[in-house]
This record gives sequence, C-alpha cells and structure tokens, in this order.
Amino acid sequence: MLSSSSTAVKNLPLKRRLCFLLKLVCFVSSVLIFCEFLIYYVVILQCQWPNVKGGAHMTEKETSASVLKAIILADTHLLGEIKGHWLDKLRREWQMERSFQTALWLLQPDIVFILGDVFDEGKWSSPQAWADDVRRFRKMFRHSVYTELVAIAGNHDIGFHYEMTTYKVNRFEKVFNFTSGKLITRKGINFVLVNSVAMEGDGCAVCRTSEAKLVALSHKLNCSQQKPNHSNKRCSDVEKLPASEPILLQHYPLYRKSDAECTGEDSAPPEEKNIPFKEKYDVLSQEASQKLLWWFQPRLILSGHTHSACEVLHAGKIPEISVPSFSWRNRNNPSFIMGSITPTDFSLQKCFLPFESRVFTIYCAAGALLVILVLAHVQLLTPPFYFAQRLISKHKAV
Repeated sequence: MLSSSSTAVKNLPLKRRLCFLLKLVCFVSSVLIFCEFLIYYVVILQCQWPNVKGGAHMTEKETSASVLKAIILADTHLLGEIKGHWLDKLRREWQMERSFQTALWLLQPDIVFILGDVFDEGKWSSPQAWADDVRRFRKMFRHSVYTELVAIAGNHDIGFHYEMTTYKVNRFEKVFNFTSGKLITRKGINFVLVNSVAMEGDGCAVCRTSEAKLVALSHKLNCSQQKPNHSNKRCSDVEKLPASEPILLQHYPLYRKSDAECTGEDSAPPEEKNIPFKEKYDVLSQEASQKLLWWFQPRLILSGHTHSACEVLHAGKIPEISVPSFSWRNRNNPSFIMGSITPTDFSLQKCFLPFESRVFTIYCAAGALLVILVLAHVQLLTPPFYFAQRLISKHKAV
C-alpha cells in the first residue's frame, strides 16, 4: 500500500509535464491551423458578389442564368528555379493556393481571369523549368469543370517586346489556349483578350499577326452592334456576335502619365505615385491605347502589371480597373476582383485577402505567450497571481 502511494507521488510531476506538453502542442497546432488554413475562410467569407441592375429582384435561378460571376486576379508571379528560393516559393505558393481554393469553394464563380505574369521567369525559363512551373500552377489553380480559367500573357510569361519570340508565345498559347485577339463569349457577354506585349507598333511578326486579329475581331463586333435595319455591305457576310459591348482584358494598362490620381488602400505607395510611367514598359503607348479604344469602344477595361490598384476613366466614359497583384511577395494586402456581369451592365467588388502583417503579428503574439507559459511552468517566471499573493503575505507579516 505504501509502495503504491509512493509510486503515484513520483509519477505526478511526470504526468503534469506530459499534460503541459500536450497543452503546448494543442496551442501551437491551433495557431498554425488558424494562420495557415482557417484565416482564408474567415476573410473571404466576408466577400459578397455585387448586385447588378435588376439582380436584386431576381430569383437565385434567374440570377444564375443571366448574371456571369467572374473572378479577376493578376500577377501571380510563380517563382522559377533561377530567382526563386525554395522557402519563398513554398510560402508564397501555399498562400496563393489556399486563397484560390478557398475562394472557389466559398464563391463558386463561373469563370476566373488571370491578367498576365502568371509566371515570374517564363521569359527565360528552359523547357524543363517551364514544365515544372506549369505543373505547379495546375496544382495551385486546379478547378472543377463548372469553373473556367482563362489566363492572358504578360511580359514575365513571354518576355518584354525585345525578348518576345514566337517560341515563347506559342509555348504560352499551347498551355493556356490563349491568342491575342481571341473572343470569349459567355452568357451573351463579349470578352476580348489582348496580348499587350505585342502592341509595340513596330511591325514585328508577332505584332503584325496580333494586330490583324484584333482588327478583324473589331470589325465583327462593330457589325454585330449595328441595328438590324441598318444596311452595310461590309457587314453582309460577317458572322454575327452578341451585340453586347466588349470588355477588354490585357496585362499592360492603357496609357496614363502615372498613378498620381489613384486612390485606395491598395493603390501605389505615396513615394511611387508621382513617378512618370514609361510607355511600352509600364503602360501601353498612347498610339496603341487609342487604337484599342477606337477599334472596340469597350465598356470596361481590366489590366494588371503595376501590382497596385487604380481606376481611370478614358475619354471621360470608359473605366479601366488595374487589378493589384495576387501574390504576398508583391503586396502586404493582395486582393482580387469579383464581377457580376450581364450583357448590358456590370458591378465590381474587391475582395481582400489576409494581410501578411496581421498574420505575422498573430505569430509573434502567440510566440511571446508560449515563452511566458514555458517560463512560468519551469518556475523561472513567477505568475502574476502568485507574485501578488506573496506581496500580500509579506505585508500581513509586517
């Protein structure tokens, strides 16, 4: 009997230590699960699809049939084998994968557009490195058959104009089924895909082909928008498309002097806003911009490239939205655009992803609390309750 009691007393500290260790493991696991998994649900769950005119009075079935739900993101910049450190790649790709998969599950879009710079090193990657980048992209941005994904070429995918070759363009087109001047029509809505890198205007082979396709598509769209009783011999043999005014999707923004007029928490930093943009590098040239506006008379333009948000009005009536980068490597507060679109109207809403600084703050606070708990457990740090109790005892003794 005495031996049994003695053994229980000896085992008590060990049981306490194991119990404390189990509590620490649960605490650390909870912090990791929240910061690396649950936080994406908590944040994206707050995002709601915007309403378009008449959409608020439609039933869910009518809305699903007539309104196209589109997610627009840009500049994922998947790191390659040359500049991408393995730890940086692991962290950034996990963040983007969790954000994308969570958004698909919660929001269930009809279509997703990626506005260029899908890869960071596509402009110089070898065939083997390109294949590895594509494999990782397909894993991160996997989607069901009910959601369509459309990617547009950016300068990091095929190179700036002086680096662009037919081989790089064809390589991107083969993977993403992308061609400049391609028309995508969904639910009566026309989307025009533009290879803005090929809008140099110097007559290069890729540029000539791209511009010719855009001109031909412009002719089709313009003929389709004419009234049925309007007689035009040039349109008599043209295939008719939905009469909806098109939406332009491209990587480079149309020409603007700078980001000085851009506002919002995800616009360019104050020290960068007044830096003049370089034509054909930061934005399209004035000439190329005027061509696109003249050819298509779009009702909306969506672009990326600058990694910051901006809203511009062209010709006083045509809005252009620059979509910020989707990667935490480029921004502390990445986001994507949610668009509810009909053939005659659209409404856009921004959905922010978790701020990396806030995630870092949670980790720091959890780490500090963990240290305090460990020190208190090993009695290197006196808990405040016992410290106060000792002071009271001494006071009474005096």
